[in-house]
This record gives sequence, C-alpha cells and structure tokens, in this order.
Amino acid sequence: MTYCVGIQLDDGIIMVADTRTNAGVDNIATFRKLYLFQRPGERVFMISTSGNLATSQRVLSILKERIEIDDEDNLFNVPKMFHAAELIGNTMTDIVARHQAAAKSSRVDFTSHFLLSGQIAGQEPELYHIYGEGNFIQATRDTPFFQIGESKYGKPILDRVIRCETPLNQAMKCALISFDSTMHSNLSVGMPLDLAIYRKDSFEVKLERLEVNDSYFSKLRTAWGGGLLQVFEQLP
Repeated sequence: MTYCVGIQLDDGIIMVADTRTNAGVDNIATFRKLYLFQRPGERVFMISTSGNLATSQRVLSILKERIEIDDEDNLFNVPKMFHAAELIGNTMTDIVARHQAAAKSSRVDFTSHFLLSGQIAGQEPELYHIYGEGNFIQATRDTPFFQIGESKYGKPILDRVIRCETPLNQAMKCALISFDSTMHSNLSVGMPLDLAIYRKDSFEVKLERLEVNDSYFSKLRTAWGGGLLQVFEQLP
C-alpha cells in the first residue's frame, strides 16, 4: 500500500508521496512514487502513483521514452492538461490489457492510480485523479485535493483545513500532518516522503525528500500530537 496527496490552491500545487512498498510483512522496499516532467518556462507535470508498481513504472518509462524520441503523443506536445491525463490513462489501460489473461488466472490487480498536476503556459494549473480504468476527474474549488492509496486516516485533517485560498506553506504543513496520521495508524505507509511545491506561473518545482530523521517533520509531528492531547484535555 502507499499514500499520495495532491492539493490544488490559488497559489499553486502541493504534492506529497510516501516511498514504502510492501508485498507482505517480510517484503518491504523503498521506491519513488512522485515524478517530475518539466520544460523550463513552458510546462511542468508532477505525477504520483499507487497500485501495481510494475504497471506504474512501465507507464512512466513509456512517457519518458515518448519524450526522448519526440513521439507524436508525448507530455511535451499535448495542448492541455486534460490531454496529458488522457495520455496517461490510455497508456496504462494499454499495458493492463496485455496482462488480462494473467490477471484472471493469478487474481493479481495490474491497475494503478495516478495523480497528475501541473501547468502549461497560458493556462491555469490543474490537478487530476486518474483511475485504474483509465478515466479521470479534475479537482475543483469544491474539491481541491485528491488522495490515492491508504487515504482514510489522513483525510479528516485535509477536509477541515484545505481550501483553495489556503497558502502554500499552510497546505504543505497540513499535507505532512495528514501523512503523520496515516503512518501512525498504518505500517504500510512510511518514510521517506517526497514533497513537491509548485508556485503558480513559476514553472519551477521545489522537490525535496524528507528522511526518517528529518528535523522539521519530527518537530511538526511532535507539536501536532502534543497539541491534540492538550485540546482533548480541555474538552468539557
């Protein structure tokens, strides 16, 4: 299991993804699940993944290859974010279709979910959730964030805090607390965390990895846990 969050704000976009992958309690590994595609000053795409790791890695490899060979359909020549979401969905369903027979016999789910965010010059930033069937939905002012993977533990804090008007730094803090809540309740989600911060119209992404001993994250989770206990004790 994994956990990824994408938040679309008036000021830009926040993306966070964990790196833990497990196929049982004795088979745990670390894999990157947040990826960046960018052409300076023209377009930027951030993609996070959950679900079947082999499928998601294959999709990303094909996306990179199409850019390298300047294929007619690639992320650097799609006219709109909508078409980028469509390209990713179609690429995934093509891959899954090749394994249909194996999926039925082995009962393995070959599908993946993707969060796609970014901006193309002259257009507004956008955020999409691409489902395992290849279809997708777009974030709106009513629903400015998406989650994939183990989402239930971290959703309450996002519901209470996140609005389109939320500043980037506050949204980042909220996303990290969401991850702390998830990791506290589910061992299948874990550090390191990959964090992407994109300010609208900048076409530059600040990409960081928070390791297990990251000082800021440690202070944040300690303060959040202590604050919750303090508020709880004051309740009538």
